[in-house]
Amino acid sequence: MTSSTKSAESADERTTTVLRERAFAAMERAYAPYSRFRVGAALLGTDGSIAEGCNVENASYPVGMCAERTAVAAAVARGVRTFSTIVIATEADEPTPPCGMCRQFLEEFSPHMAVYTFTRDGKHAHWTLDELLPRAFTPRSLEQHR
Repeated sequence: MTSSTKSAESADERTTTVLRERAFAAMERAYAPYSRFRVGAALLGTDGSIAEGCNVENASYPVGMCAERTAVAAAVARGVRTFSTIVIATEADEPTPPCGMCRQFLEEFSPHMAVYTFTRDGKHAHWTLDELLPRAFTPRSLEQHR
């Protein structure tokens, strides 16, 4: 199941397999006692590094963090700020794209990145980030109002 109509510059099959495996491993470490919706993410930096993230929930629901954002935070903490691909793993029945907040967060760093999502059953989908978040609010949007 592919949801992309545009061709995205994407990781090769071997790299995608590694990212998928790392995303599922991260998903296993998710802390999701409230939603029981575990998510893992593996983020490929343009330098070739991989950062992982998982969702971390909190009893004060808005304080929780999504897997995509924790992966970006881990990468940024290591000095990586540009990315080519993110792979998301869930236990959902259908491939799950990033939520709106994560789309905006990813946009800040790499608006044209490839986004892949996989389920345990092997279903998958992919898009470019700009397909998922057209006409995004960007740092440039702030410049227009100064």
